[in-house]
Amino acid sequence: MEQIKDIIIALDEGTTNAKAIALDAAGIVLAKSSQPLTIQTPREGWVEQSGEYLIEASLKVMRDVIEQVGSHRIAGIAISNQRETAIGWYRKSGKPLGSAITWQCSRTAEYCERLRNEQYSETIQSITGLPIAPLFSGSKMRWLLDMVPNGHSLAAEGEICLGTIDSWLLWNLTSGDSFSCDYSNASRTQLFNIHEKKWDKTMLSLFQISEKALPELKPSSSCFGYTRDLEGIPDGIPILSMIGDSHAALYGHAKGQLGCVKATYGTGSSVMAPVISSHSSISSLATTVAWHDGEQLVYGLEGNIPHTGDAVAWIADSTGLTELSGEELAHQLNTLPVSVESTLGVYFVPALTGLGAPWWDENARGIICGLSRGVKRAHLVRAALESITYQIADVVLAMRQHADFELKALMVDGGPTKNDWLMQYQADLLGCPVMRSDIAELSAMGAGLLARKSLDGLSADDMSQFQSFHTEFKPNMERHGRLQKRWREWQVAVERARWTPA
Repeated sequence: MEQIKDIIIALDEGTTNAKAIALDAAGIVLAKSSQPLTIQTPREGWVEQSGEYLIEASLKVMRDVIEQVGSHRIAGIAISNQRETAIGWYRKSGKPLGSAITWQCSRTAEYCERLRNEQYSETIQSITGLPIAPLFSGSKMRWLLDMVPNGHSLAAEGEICLGTIDSWLLWNLTSGDSFSCDYSNASRTQLFNIHEKKWDKTMLSLFQISEKALPELKPSSSCFGYTRDLEGIPDGIPILSMIGDSHAALYGHAKGQLGCVKATYGTGSSVMAPVISSHSSISSLATTVAWHDGEQLVYGLEGNIPHTGDAVAWIADSTGLTELSGEELAHQLNTLPVSVESTLGVYFVPALTGLGAPWWDENARGIICGLSRGVKRAHLVRAALESITYQIADVVLAMRQHADFELKALMVDGGPTKNDWLMQYQADLLGCPVMRSDIAELSAMGAGLLARKSLDGLSADDMSQFQSFHTEFKPNMERHGRLQKRWREWQVAVERARWTPA
């Protein structure tokens, strides 16, 4: 009797963990495994990881999951990965040039500042959709070539490969047979023309990177290659999707439905909205490729906020709450904001290292304003939590300038979303439903569903059959109207934070 191959192994290679899940044909998680990762900071501002260990950890969690469900059932592999992290390796040996330079690393900040001073900002953003920043992969790849003897000439001869982590994983899973990158990861390199959907010659020239060193571009949902010569993993398993982790989580939330905007609540926050057109005049946001599902390329508007959960952590520390046990701290953060009816006019603008989207003011500094004699710890904690919702709303407001943007629901995930009061406040402020994911492995889930689409030849409409599990917070529209005044007062407070003395 022929064995049924019905399971997708979805690998989510993040910054702090490598995780894998097994998804059956209905999109249900059957097994999971996780392996912690480490980062190195050899100098101030430098953040890097061992490329070899990323592979070792990824293969381990995949083997663990395959052992749990049986190798005879594996139909395909999906990959979601940390974005912007760059690595180079020698084509013949597969050995890395050095450590992978992570998205957090700022070693190329001086070079990026030079690009700004030479007036390249408008050109770069018009072609790539991205502002100049050491976050993106292009300047990291240039640095890697600069540090290797004859690096640029070797790259021009095709002897060096440069890639984001999806390409590195694919190369190793296929034992060097495949060297490709999906559109979503390519769009984070600052080397990709988001309008023409190809590596851009102007950007390659500017960053001094040869196209011969870069991977082939493919849709996020497509066959990238086949496993070969891996211990504990059968040969011939197709790799059927690759996608950046934030993009995968957005797809996992809503299967690509327009109007479903995603916000990840963590130390900072990313807000991403799917749109059809790459043309945007919103300089305060990045325009990126959300994914290519094999039928259509979907763009994304994205705003990054550095201090959201971090704002609450700062207030908790400053008011003595961090002296409590973890369980009691969580209890206090959930109960204190509900114990008072308002902040008594207090606003906390957590520009602790400057403001991110949509303000992008690195000179701004955090302020607490509106203090009065009656203000207590509960009011300050509530102000910190409210600041998260206002910052999310500020990015959504900027997104409304895009012709294709619509807001049907805000899809949310991350630690702070466990606070029901915070989620209800966000829903009331925006005047739209907030849908909290009940799936912990959302990035792996999104990549797995894209692989399923490729495997089974499904259409975009077919993907709606895969149920998303959410807790919904419906907006109170009467309260929505009242909160608009609070939001306007918040924006006044932001302007105060942006003021710097002469």
